[in-house]
Amino acid sequence: MTNDAWGQVREQLIKRVGKNNYTTWIEPLRMSGFQNGVARFEVPTTFFGDWVSRNFSDHIRGQLTEAGTPVDRIEFAVASAGPIAAPRVAAAVPKAAPVRARAAGAEEISGAQLEQRFTFESFVVGKPNELAHAAARRVAEGGPVTFNPLFLYGGVGLGKTHLMHAIAHELQVNRPELRVLYLSAEQFMYRFVQALRDKQIMNFKELFRSVDVLMVDDVQFIAGKDSTQEEFFHTFNALVDQNKQIVISADRAPGEIKDLEERIKSRLQCGLVVDLHPTDYELRLGILQAKVEHYRAQYRGLELAPGVLEFLAHRITTNVRVLEGALMRLYAFASLVGRPIDLDLVQECLSDILRSSEKRLSIEEIQRKVAEHYNVRLSDMIGPKRLRTIARPRQVAMYLCKQLTSRSLPEIGRRFGGRDHTTIMHGIRKIDELMAGDSQMADDVQLLKRLLQS
Repeated sequence: MTNDAWGQVREQLIKRVGKNNYTTWIEPLRMSGFQNGVARFEVPTTFFGDWVSRNFSDHIRGQLTEAGTPVDRIEFAVASAGPIAAPRVAAAVPKAAPVRARAAGAEEISGAQLEQRFTFESFVVGKPNELAHAAARRVAEGGPVTFNPLFLYGGVGLGKTHLMHAIAHELQVNRPELRVLYLSAEQFMYRFVQALRDKQIMNFKELFRSVDVLMVDDVQFIAGKDSTQEEFFHTFNALVDQNKQIVISADRAPGEIKDLEERIKSRLQCGLVVDLHPTDYELRLGILQAKVEHYRAQYRGLELAPGVLEFLAHRITTNVRVLEGALMRLYAFASLVGRPIDLDLVQECLSDILRSSEKRLSIEEIQRKVAEHYNVRLSDMIGPKRLRTIARPRQVAMYLCKQLTSRSLPEIGRRFGGRDHTTIMHGIRKIDELMAGDSQMADDVQLLKRLLQS
């Protein structure tokens, strides 16, 4: 059989195995001989030959036979090495962190270090993250792939990385035979660039295409990196074609990642895309309560005053890491100065966090919430009507705008139908006076404050 004939067969194989598989696994093959029904090919590495033998030898033999060259057997051999008769079993993932995967014939490459504390047991579940938690649990069972990839996304400190680590931990314990590789997108990019520089790109491909579960954290970091995106795309396709599980995380949905190739966006959206929503008050409180159980053993005899956890859960809303860090700081500070953890200590110890965590309220939000509370129309509140049923809610809204925003009195006046700043000052003073002598007014204002700040 001539190399020209093999060239014609290769053209047919593109249609049979797909362009991606062809480029990765068929194109590098070199026909070295054909005798007594045995077709021989040279391959770059032993692993490469194992892989082609296991996944594509039937396709190759079938196309050769259709082309008029009946083939009984196909052999693959690395230059100056013997034939590869049967595929070998790749090494399993070690049970201890960091997660590693080994490709036969390739150097073992470590993934990212796993955080021992990031387990399913330490993950607090609430409405904002219950779907993500359930999906992660399903993947961690290591059973048949039901959605591929699992794509977790959300803002900083919402639990994406925690769930990724928890999946890896669970798989190490319950399915130690699986080859699991967990790493960040930056590590993937670094490994790829290093492989290009060292002319070890085939070893790179072998490693990443030989795993059973590939987990890539913060995939948004490969956006705009053309060569890395190209390799990621081929790796992704190769693993999906083999029905191997992929788990991806990012800070936003696939379609919202700027400079990410459209074909990658499309691929990432093919599986289950799950949004970890910002935490709600109940979930934040649950997280704090779980952390307190941990700190009780460390700081014996140091208890929290009533209302501290509730206050923190209301005020620190942007980031779970900041929330947990605030509680840790409180315990450390209280133990050092010998004071109880009460609201006075919270204000003193966490003044910087509380300032930075203040919700950036708009005047429009305040007006809308006050109008809803008093059941008046927003247009009436801003308009010229002076009926008491409208004027009093208007003054409450003015008071809250001054208390909860950094807007000047003239700015507030402009948002209330172009009123003069002296009118705003009068409204604020009026509410101050009423709160001092009218408990119902004081309760109304405090309730509205909590609603607006939660």
